[in-house]
Amino acid sequence: MSQIDRATFERLLANCASEPIQFPGAIQPHGVLLTLSEPGHELLQVSANIETLLGQRPEQVLGQPLARLIGADAAAAVVQASQTESLADAAQMLMTLNGLAFEALLHRHDGVLVLELECQDVHQLAANDKGLTSNMGRVLRTLQAAPTLPALYEACVREIQKLTGYDRVLVYRFEEAGHGQVVAEASSPDMELYNGLFFPASDIPEQARELYRRNWLRIIPDASYSAVELVPRLRPDTGQPLDMSFATLRSVSPVHCEYMRNMGVLSSMSVSLLKGDKLWGLITCGHRTPLYVPPELRIACQTLGQVLSLQISAMEALEVSRQREAKLHTLSLLNRGMIDAEENVFDGLAAQPELLMQLVDATGVAIIEGSRLHCHGSCPEPAQIRALHAWLKARNEPVFASHHLSSLYSAAEDYQKAASGVLAMSLPKPVDNGVLWFRQEVKESVAWSGNPEKPLDMCDSEAGMRLRPRTSFEIWKVEMTGIATRWSHGDVFAANDLRRSALEDDLARQVRREQQAVRARDDLVAVVSHDLRNPMTVISMLCGMMQKSFSSEGPHTSRRISSAIDTMQQAASRMNVLLEDLLDTSKIEAGRYTISPRPLEVTQIFEEAYTLLAPLALDKAIDLVFLPGQALTVNADPERLFQVLSNLIGNAIKFTPKQGQITVTAQAHGDHVLFSVRDCGEGIAPDQLPFIFDRYWTLKDNNPTGTGLGLYISQGIVKAHGGVITAESEVGQGSEFRFTMPMAV
Repeated sequence: MSQIDRATFERLLANCASEPIQFPGAIQPHGVLLTLSEPGHELLQVSANIETLLGQRPEQVLGQPLARLIGADAAAAVVQASQTESLADAAQMLMTLNGLAFEALLHRHDGVLVLELECQDVHQLAANDKGLTSNMGRVLRTLQAAPTLPALYEACVREIQKLTGYDRVLVYRFEEAGHGQVVAEASSPDMELYNGLFFPASDIPEQARELYRRNWLRIIPDASYSAVELVPRLRPDTGQPLDMSFATLRSVSPVHCEYMRNMGVLSSMSVSLLKGDKLWGLITCGHRTPLYVPPELRIACQTLGQVLSLQISAMEALEVSRQREAKLHTLSLLNRGMIDAEENVFDGLAAQPELLMQLVDATGVAIIEGSRLHCHGSCPEPAQIRALHAWLKARNEPVFASHHLSSLYSAAEDYQKAASGVLAMSLPKPVDNGVLWFRQEVKESVAWSGNPEKPLDMCDSEAGMRLRPRTSFEIWKVEMTGIATRWSHGDVFAANDLRRSALEDDLARQVRREQQAVRARDDLVAVVSHDLRNPMTVISMLCGMMQKSFSSEGPHTSRRISSAIDTMQQAASRMNVLLEDLLDTSKIEAGRYTISPRPLEVTQIFEEAYTLLAPLALDKAIDLVFLPGQALTVNADPERLFQVLSNLIGNAIKFTPKQGQITVTAQAHGDHVLFSVRDCGEGIAPDQLPFIFDRYWTLKDNNPTGTGLGLYISQGIVKAHGGVITAESEVGQGSEFRFTMPMAV
């Protein structure tokens, strides 16, 4: 083919692939098509053959009520049917018009009511339309009894051939790439056989597949027909072509009719097979002479297609379930290995390579964990595996499967004998990781019906160059290379499930490590805090003894030494407080903070707090007021409750200016007692208030000795009692801290 011819061919092929076949503007001649307005039911469009079949010219009836064309009684029946909630449930409409028998079919689409009148005495009728009800019961029982999918396909084609009398009935299954394969056939002895053959995707273009998906059935009684145009060609209400997606009489592409004739058939019927809302395949019927299948028999075949669709979906689902169940034992063994591995989950997998290969029937496996690469069986070279893994990472697919890797990744051509197929999974971790299963090349010869590289040709016509379908359907064998056995649903499930288990095990391992680190830290804090107490106590005692030997009233040297001893004693005291706070913090974070609650009178607690804290307030001339309420008793740990009060009151004294006031109150609050500590200090900035109970938070100004743990520990103590602690503050006006403790019963 010359370069010019090739360009013309590609242009015509693109036009064919985008042909708007749902807008043919014409019908097949074995009936008439009318479009009606609603609610008036005036005729908007008619097929040009109404003059031949109904005895009236289009210009006589367009714009007129339907009764003008088919009579009042027939029109009344159509109007009544149009008012049915679902037109598919409308009663059968048989009528005689102009001496001919018709069956009326009604549907509504794209804002218009479409009425089709099919002639019932055209050509040769299907021979086996009698006794349909009894036949259908037997056919359904036969389909339900099929033990396997191949047996189901075979039963289907045999029974539909018996019902309709077609010379050939096929079950045609679509593959992922768009081409299809005949998986069952029932043909007359002298017909060419297609069972097992593949057909290229261009035999049924994408827009045709979409129409098959939307319609359960399509029929062509005579492929040598001359199309009948609609009058007017465009819809008068929209100015657009009529969408005939759901019209039984819709005219089909002339290329398809030529394709049928090249196959040696003059009539056909196709029944769609759906899996969910996707087109799984077709039941295709062909006959060497014109054959008209009446609506009742077509509905029966459509029902069989729907039943077959459901059975295919159910049996495929059962097969997938069986494949998955077969993997569960191996998956459990691999999971146990991952759990028991000391370092990481990939070490557990690397220790069981044979089991890992057995899981998905692989011929090789590679396990990647950082710089480590473990290979077993037939695998590419390490550098090739690393490059493939980098390519897989860029695709960002948790699980990847291909039985023809070189078609997606050209570098795989260098090692397709060892790894034509790959199944891979990886975990979302910062280091490179993953498992790659390989399958070796399996050379096979695929039988096509005709040359798949040349499904269409060009020919000269009065309108110029046009496409024509291939004329040869002879078996064309293609030797396939770079292809491995397909990964099954069970294999892909196993990879996904292993990945899920690896994720769970890896996360559990990380949690355990973090818990161990936390425990080690807590133990260290506890040991350090405990072991430092004794030397700090000794330091405090020695400071006291030394203080007695040096008087601040004595000579200059003695006064300097006495001052230094005071500083040491204060530092030791602060260190003791810090050690206590660290120990409490460690217990709170580890969930090991314990309390020993008992009934306590609030009045007594306030008296003790006043006795110990009043001297601090007196140094700044602060008025410290306690209002304990009347006869309140809480259920609390006395030491811990006093710790909270002393922390809050101590902070209030620290940040309240001289001659200020601090008020401490308690009052009943449901089944709790609400404590409040209010000061008139400098307050806390609004942007800082949400963080005051965090660890190590502290006001930097006027707080040189703050550890940032007091409020955090107070919150832990209150929570341990089942209470809550909150704070309100206004800069320049002061702060109020509130907390609750359970009331004693």
